[in-house]
Formats: sequence, C-alpha cells, structure tokens
Amino acid sequence: MNKVYVIGMGPGAYEQMTVAAVEALKGCDVIVGYTVYVDLMKKYFPEKEFMTTPMRKEPERCRLAFEEAKKGRVTAMVCSGDSGIYGMAGLMYEIGEEYPEVEIEVLPGVTAAMGGAAVLGAPLGHDCCLISLSDLLTPWELIEKRLRAAAQADFLIALYNPSSKKRKDYLARACDILLEYKEESIICGIVRNIAREEESMNILTLKELRNTEVDMFSTVYIGNKMTKIIKHKMVTPRGYRYDRK
Repeated sequence: MNKVYVIGMGPGAYEQMTVAAVEALKGCDVIVGYTVYVDLMKKYFPEKEFMTTPMRKEPERCRLAFEEAKKGRVTAMVCSGDSGIYGMAGLMYEIGEEYPEVEIEVLPGVTAAMGGAAVLGAPLGHDCCLISLSDLLTPWELIEKRLRAAAQADFLIALYNPSSKKRKDYLARACDILLEYKEESIICGIVRNIAREEESMNILTLKELRNTEVDMFSTVYIGNKMTKIIKHKMVTPRGYRYDRK
C-alpha cells in the first residue's frame, strides 16, 4: 500500500515536533507543503526533496502529495501546528477518496494555542475554545456568532489569524463583541512568532487588547473571569482546593 503522512510540524521549532513526526519525516522521500512551512523544514531535512504550492492552492497541494505517493514514494504533507486543527488533514481525507490506493496516516503536532499558552504561563487551564478570525473560508457572520456564544459561556478563547493586511480591524471588531459580555479588565495575552527567534509575549487587559495591533504570526488569548496574573504570567486556575501554607 502506498502511503502519505499528514504531519503537524508544531509552531516552527524542531524541538517542538513530536518524535513520531521527526521519525516519519526522516523516512520520507518527498516533503510537500505551503512554501513558508517547507522553508522551515529545509534546514532540518536538507537531503529531502521538497515540493510546494502557494497559499490558496491547497487542493493542488493535496493532489501533488497523492500523485507522489502513487509512484511508490513515501510522502509527507506538512502543516504548521497540528495537521487536524486548521490544517490539511481533513482536506487530505476528502481528496484522498480519489486515491483509494494510497493510505493516509495523520501525525499530530503542537498547535499554536498550546505553544503560545506555554509561553504565557497557563492561560488555558479550564474549558476553552479555538476561533479563527479569518473569513477566507468562514463567513464573518458565523465567526461573530461563535464569538458571542463563547463569550456568553465565559470560555477561555484562543484566537487564530487575528489580523492581516486586508483584515486590520478584525481583532478590534472581535473585542467589541466580547466586551458586550466580558469586563474590560479581563486578562488577555498575545504571543507572536511562537517557538521562533523573534518570539515575544504581552499580557494586557481586554480593553487594551481592543486597540493593540497584531498580525498573522500572532495568537491571541482571552481569559475568563478567573484568569489572573501570577509571577508575571497569565494563569487560569482549574479550581483545585488546597491549603495555603
């Protein structure tokens, strides 16, 4: 059976890839992915053959991987973060119906919400959700509905794709919705370039977040009523009972 791996490569650092992902990539003949992600892999696996497609060419990228696997070559489709969370795993299974002779194996990775949370401290210590502010594939009306539902339920929220050149005001719009249900003083956080050389973090209030500029390399965290700052870190208690000494 010919095989293609769908691999979550984590936020960008070799050390944050799983052992299973690294071993699978070592055994591959060809690595396929979005140009930016493949460039990150080249320095770790220079001996491999790489194939890329630009953004918005995801179906073509999937077929490229399947065509290579059909030739008997062990192929990897790499995705940033986790391959199943805003990644290529779902589309690979959909298009994989055209290639019944090719086996698919999905290998998980550290998604941005997890990688950034570790930088901030422990912001996702209770019930949480992930919401992308990109309306490229999801109508803004549906994004707004999900923001309202999460805010009403006091979920901890990790926001993916919070801004871009064409969507500069989307984070502010999201904050305006959240502020209908959450206090201005709610603790929030931003992590940029997770696990990369330019990594940075910022802890601020929801009111301050509303007027803060971010980009596509940022992941934004919205706390709940229990979220607080401990030792300069963003922490959401789980609710364990313990005796203070």
